[in-house]
Amino acid sequence: MPNWGGGASCGACGKTVYHAEEIQCNGRSFHKPCFQCMACRKSLDSTTVAAHESEIYCKSCYGRKYGPKGIGFGQGAGCLSTDTGEHLGLQFQQSPKTARSTTSNPSKFTPKFGEVEKCPRCGKSVYAAERIMGGGKPWHKTCFRCAICGKSLESTNVTDKDGELYCKVCYAKNFGPTGIGFGGHTKQVERKE
Repeated sequence: MPNWGGGASCGACGKTVYHAEEIQCNGRSFHKPCFQCMACRKSLDSTTVAAHESEIYCKSCYGRKYGPKGIGFGQGAGCLSTDTGEHLGLQFQQSPKTARSTTSNPSKFTPKFGEVEKCPRCGKSVYAAERIMGGGKPWHKTCFRCAICGKSLESTNVTDKDGELYCKVCYAKNFGPTGIGFGGHTKQVERKE
């Protein structure tokens, strides 16, 4: 029997999803605004989603949570990072006898109903039309700049550390490894004998 006027339940919020606002992934339906990473709350689309069972993630958070671990499995500028994704609510998979029990807490990044998220740079409200996600936080497009050089950032050149955003060049200069082979200059003095 057809479902007149209704639709499937949203995989994120549980409310009815009507066909005009429906996005399907892994056999489940989502509202367009609900189709976001379960860890960092970044908006997703068909090219950025990675599904695991009934959960959806951006590819970065999915890799942190379910990807390979250890030396040599980094990617891009983050390969030297020790970021485990814990600030996004991600935890490493553990064996059953050491697994911690987790309670069902709503994400700390999800605002309460009617509450508008604040930009970490200027402290003002960030509305959906002007929101860019970076480091798991919402930013104004005009505030989405490197904390050191002020350069406008994009998803391809942004790096975050301690809640602040940096371009990859400033991040590498200020927080990256130093020494021979890492761009650091070491002057060798010739010995005269």
